[in-house]
Amino acid sequence: MGSRVESRGMGSKYRRSRSHKKRQEKEVFHGRQVVVVVVPFPAQGHLNQLLHLSRLILAQNIPVHFVGSASHNRQAIGRAQGWEAKSIYKIDIHDLSVAPFASPAPNPNEETRFPSHLVPSFEASSSLREPVYALLQSLSSVARRVVVIYDSLMASVVQDAIHLSNCESYTFHSVSAFTMFLFFWEAMGRPPVEMSHVPQVPSLEGCFTAQFIDFISSQYQFHKFSKGTIYNTTRAIERPYMELIESMIRGKSHWALGPFNPLSVEKELPCNENKRQKHLSVEWLDKQEEGSVLYVSFGTTTCLSEEQIKEVAEGLEKSKQKFIWVVREADKGDVFKEDGARMAELPKGFEERVDGRGLVVRDWAPQLDILGHPSTGGFMSHCGWNSCMESITMGVPIAAWPMHSDQPRNTVLLTHVLKIALPVKDWDHMDHFVTASHVQNAVTTLMATKLGHQMRHRASNLKIAILNSRDQGGLSRIEFDRFIAHLTR
Repeated sequence: MGSRVESRGMGSKYRRSRSHKKRQEKEVFHGRQVVVVVVPFPAQGHLNQLLHLSRLILAQNIPVHFVGSASHNRQAIGRAQGWEAKSIYKIDIHDLSVAPFASPAPNPNEETRFPSHLVPSFEASSSLREPVYALLQSLSSVARRVVVIYDSLMASVVQDAIHLSNCESYTFHSVSAFTMFLFFWEAMGRPPVEMSHVPQVPSLEGCFTAQFIDFISSQYQFHKFSKGTIYNTTRAIERPYMELIESMIRGKSHWALGPFNPLSVEKELPCNENKRQKHLSVEWLDKQEEGSVLYVSFGTTTCLSEEQIKEVAEGLEKSKQKFIWVVREADKGDVFKEDGARMAELPKGFEERVDGRGLVVRDWAPQLDILGHPSTGGFMSHCGWNSCMESITMGVPIAAWPMHSDQPRNTVLLTHVLKIALPVKDWDHMDHFVTASHVQNAVTTLMATKLGHQMRHRASNLKIAILNSRDQGGLSRIEFDRFIAHLTR
């Protein structure tokens, strides 16, 4: 799995494989002297995006080093979808030591939906500062340039990169350009802009805990050291917001390099990989009619109460629509610690009553495979940006049920700007309980009405626009090529 590095602090000796050293020397000898170090934030939606970006950069024959704790690296790699498994092993994965952290079970009765149980693992990531700097020092001694791409919430970890003359860093924002524009715009006092691009959006009240807002604030002082910003988006769908950001934040480059996820899961796998054992959800989809199935998943950090789960079940049952529902507990800080896991209880007899029409998945589900399947016609989602991009690139409209963080504002982008989604819950009434009738109405509208059909048509057109933008000479392809040329200049 590439070379592994175990670090125990600044100045410690790193155990590197001979093959890694030889590969470094060979790269320098042949003039491939630019290396990229990727520093993700330890949450699934962040890990996944930067692992996908690592693959895209590696495909340009640029060595990539992916760093993090052993458990979070294992989590990212174990859940990777849509590309040849062997290519992961071409990325240099560095397992770095982090401070011990608590990994409590999620609490469905928290005051907000924000996953505060993950905060100990987030805070522990700050201890990566010294081992990451030691790795950068090691690489800078053999490379002409070391490029650091770091999650915006890991800025403090890479702050020492400025001490290396041949090292430059770039900030990755894991949210939409729309959401980041709103953040910058509001922080600057809402200066005059083209207001046709600014729909009414909800406040950030209830999106984060005070503790996490303090954590975010602690990172932003270090962004001044970065040379530019990277977004997992494409100007094919967010051009106005990229241009607004560029007009407000001058002096730094802004790159729309997405979508990072594969655009066609089957196409991007070799023939022998296509014959891999299918997940039970994909086998079930193979037997359904085109566009007839709703995929229901609320991401890796959402923890629903038993009462809410029962309302979702009743709504799905009464809708009479076909569905795949992922019912699993939210991730803990260390997803490999089994203790304290809660098994969600569905209404008695529910699975028997929906047998043949609905499928319940209680473990990790291959979301890209499901969204990319011809039988999938809709997605009930929490609207995390990772899920939004995957759904948009697969041409699937959304029933939007935001839970926390950037999700309420992503919902506005999907419903009011792109018009490929309908709301399950209005964030202006975030304290209101979502009843079975709310779920039933949203599902029926998306899957069985003219409005839902129109959204499917618009989503399909967006997919085509994104595919065209990634073709030779397309807008996204040109921007990505320019970014690679910039790194290797």
